[in-house]
Amino acid sequence: MAPKNRIIIDTDPGVDDVLALLLALSASPEELEVAMISVTYGNVPLQSCLRNVVALFHVLEKELAWRESVGKTGGAYGALRTFKPIVAVGASHPLEEEEIIADYFHGADGLHGVHAAHPHLSPDDTWRSLFADITGEAPEAVLPPSYSSFFTPSKTPSHQEMLRILREEPEDTITIVAVGPLTNVALAAAEDPETFLRVKELVVMGGAVGVHGNATPTAEFNCYADSIAAARVFALTSSVPASTMPPVFNNLHNLAPYPAKLPRRLKLSLFPLDITTPHELRPRAFDDKVKPLLEAGSPLAQWTNTFLTGTFNQIKSMLGQDSEEGLSLHDPLCIWYMLTRDDPAWKPVAKPEDIRIETCGQWTKGMHVVDRRGRLKADEKTTIETHPEDPLDAVKFDEVPGDTLGWLSANKGNRINRIVASPGEDIFGTVLLQRLFD
Repeated sequence: MAPKNRIIIDTDPGVDDVLALLLALSASPEELEVAMISVTYGNVPLQSCLRNVVALFHVLEKELAWRESVGKTGGAYGALRTFKPIVAVGASHPLEEEEIIADYFHGADGLHGVHAAHPHLSPDDTWRSLFADITGEAPEAVLPPSYSSFFTPSKTPSHQEMLRILREEPEDTITIVAVGPLTNVALAAAEDPETFLRVKELVVMGGAVGVHGNATPTAEFNCYADSIAAARVFALTSSVPASTMPPVFNNLHNLAPYPAKLPRRLKLSLFPLDITTPHELRPRAFDDKVKPLLEAGSPLAQWTNTFLTGTFNQIKSMLGQDSEEGLSLHDPLCIWYMLTRDDPAWKPVAKPEDIRIETCGQWTKGMHVVDRRGRLKADEKTTIETHPEDPLDAVKFDEVPGDTLGWLSANKGNRINRIVASPGEDIFGTVLLQRLFD
């Protein structure tokens, strides 16, 4: 039976990114196929992010061997057992801006020192040759001993692997789940926008719409890390992408503007901090689940216990020892959506919103800007007349007096499908623990 959803995960592991990857790989093969893991910089530098992905597969191999040795032979991690995702390496820095990282929260290696604490759960450094730039094919015999049978390494830049998959697979069969800075996604969209728009849906963890940011007072980390990439990607949701494209300054990547005519708009479902922050994993719930598994010898319990305990301690150091805050499951929430997207409890806004990305502000870079004036758009004031052979061209009555930058236009501006409700803030932590450890 074919999986209900096939996804590419673009990620910068990172604590909650690793939890998202584990959740995806723990799915049944009927629920989900992870076709590719696209690695980017973000929470920590690119090579550390890549190391964490390779280590994840290394740990899962040990975990499945341990489960078999103790008689736990159920269908856990069916997606991991059934499919073999490509792992490809992407951007090491933003399109135009200086690189920022979040190692203050995730630890210098992205996982609170787990590699130093448990070297037996980390692959040796020979894994790097899997992704090194070489000429020609690498003979099978030289594959390093840390190579995992659960993934296929690629020497092609990840944005080009994205495009290849989208080009070769039927339209509307691949969803991209982007849980890091959007640099890789923006590079793919710029190189071949027509192919990129074959994507079924782009699911983005990023932004803060009605709440404060976590990188600055107004910006969430992923969007702040590369606001220009985010603005370029969001622009593809507009009938007139040029209306929300960021200003061009240095254009270090030589990215061209999008063509005036594109086959369709991008469907972008946004998971900002507004919806992700309340979905938490509590320390006590994690300890109750993992303690017996630690005593029994589970490699996965040992690995995750190290970096999650470090994370919980970091949260207390930031918020105070009396804080009862858990770890917000920002990135895993996007995977839960992919696993249960048919559940009517997932609720988007009533109609797509014009959310734009600030790229130039001294204090507001990365801010998600919305029009809160309450004025009617042109299409809400009058009937739009269009040319029958080209409904996106020759639109009449699309200007509103006193409007600047097309905020009230029927065609200008972005159209973002923001998610505002889930099947349950209170249950997701339990669901995550059950899927990862049962």
